[in-house]
Amino acid sequence: QAQLAESGGGLVQAGGSLRLSCAASGGTFSIMGWFRQAPGKERDFVAAINWSGSTTYYADSVKGRFTISRDNAKNTVSLQMNTLKPEDTAVYYCAARGTPIGQLPTTPSSYYYWGQGTQVTVSS
Repeated sequence: QAQLAESGGGLVQAGGSLRLSCAASGGTFSIMGWFRQAPGKERDFVAAINWSGSTTYYADSVKGRFTISRDNAKNTVSLQMNTLKPEDTAVYYCAARGTPIGQLPTTPSSYYYWGQGTQVTVSS
């Protein structure tokens, strides 16, 4: 059974940095991604990466500040978050799908496996 487990969330001041990690097990995931959900809002796409790491895609709101990467030998995907803003506050979810697709998907329904989420809070 595929499982994803996030870690690395916490409280940080605006302008600070955090690194989220996601440990994957029980499968081979061609595409992995990060989503986030703030209270009362929908789950939004943050970033995605293909199997080799050669292709990444970011939401406009995080482009230039966040970096997604993966280590297939360790079955992990990470999200380095720099220059954090209060509006980045949310629960961050790791997501994965086994089969490849033409373009890196940005909709939650395109991902089959999800972690439990980790809280990121950015204070002003």
